[in-house]
Amino acid sequence: MAPAAAPESRETAIRISGLWKVFGIDPRRILTDKYRNLGKTEILEKTGCVVGMRNIDIEVKKGEFFILMGLSGSGKSTLIRNIIRLVEPTAGTVEVLGEDVTKMGEARLLEFRKTAFGMVFQHYGLFPHMTVLDNAAYALKVQKLPRGERYARAMQAIETVGLKGWEDQYPGALSGGMQQRVGLARALASDPDILLMDEPFSGLDPLIRRQMQDELVELQAKLQKTIVFVTHDLHEALKLGNRIAIMRNGEVVQIGTAEDIVTAPADDYVAEFVQDASPAKVITAGSIMSEPAVLLYAWEGPKTALTILKREKRQAAFVVDRERRLLGVASRDRLEKYLAEREAKAVAAGQPASGADTRKLDGDLLRQVPAAREDMVLEELFSMAKANYRAVPVVSESGKLLGTVKTDDIFEAISPAAPDGAQPAERAAEGGSHV
Repeated sequence: MAPAAAPESRETAIRISGLWKVFGIDPRRILTDKYRNLGKTEILEKTGCVVGMRNIDIEVKKGEFFILMGLSGSGKSTLIRNIIRLVEPTAGTVEVLGEDVTKMGEARLLEFRKTAFGMVFQHYGLFPHMTVLDNAAYALKVQKLPRGERYARAMQAIETVGLKGWEDQYPGALSGGMQQRVGLARALASDPDILLMDEPFSGLDPLIRRQMQDELVELQAKLQKTIVFVTHDLHEALKLGNRIAIMRNGEVVQIGTAEDIVTAPADDYVAEFVQDASPAKVITAGSIMSEPAVLLYAWEGPKTALTILKREKRQAAFVVDRERRLLGVASRDRLEKYLAEREAKAVAAGQPASGADTRKLDGDLLRQVPAAREDMVLEELFSMAKANYRAVPVVSESGKLLGTVKTDDIFEAISPAAPDGAQPAERAAEGGSHV
């Protein structure tokens, strides 16, 4: 299951600029010319200070699922805590929803955390003596909402995460995955603009973890929250994120889509990090689609369509209407069969065999085929490739044909290039027979 497409809106939810976090005595001295360009290990040896983050610049759009990924000690958890000043930055600014969090007084910061953010961490933090409903309503209780309102909102959040019927149970009666759902319901109950999630699934069994990932993808498609999600798991990052920031030693090494990072790593560190990632899970149909060499139009009719296919030495072609909506595939064998049957009927009726035919390319003249969306990853196209003739059509939500992905291109995109740069044997053999 691919993540929901990145939001088209260019509004910024979070803007992090020049952010540093240094742990130790007199940390701001590390920002002076004497130390700021030294490596993390050298700074530690010379000053005893630990650089947790170094000059971070990140912008997260509203509705975006943004991943912070890196190995242990890379600074990703420190960064997510700096966003809400659970850890105080040493220098730099963090703007959230247009407000500079680094300049907020304590009272405003506490209020802002309650309303703007929902937080889900690895350890669920549930109160064992409270029911699921009470745990989900806790943040609203802190906000001093009336009992009836907070329980109604908490119940709605419980239903959203699929725990309806469990609201009167206690955490001890729930599995790890269900407890994490309660934590998520608690975060959603206050309807925050932003969800901060720090390794929320890392303590779960692999099967439960995959289920939770799938559910989060579905939930995000519905709610369109701004999510900042920390993980050290590459496959989790590729599955969930619109964009990914890879961190190393407190610095951001590369920011991009999963496809960007897997197919064009910024350096050897990123290349090694993603070496086990399958291109089939990140390369999208939209990135390799092309305009079909031959396209038929419904109003051209069967005879014209057959003439075009013969002239272009094609066995079949996609058919569209005047709005370029995909109608299906017209093949030479179906068209020839239809025209032969029509001619036989005309002869039997004593009519000219070459009489006018006003039929459009529709109905049983066409074969229906599955179509892909632009944001589908190639892995999702494998089954479609079997059902389509040489190419998979890519359509918009309204059914408009945007382009096609040739079967050969799918396998070429996910296969290592041949040493001599030769094309796959199948392409050479099939020549121009693609749709």
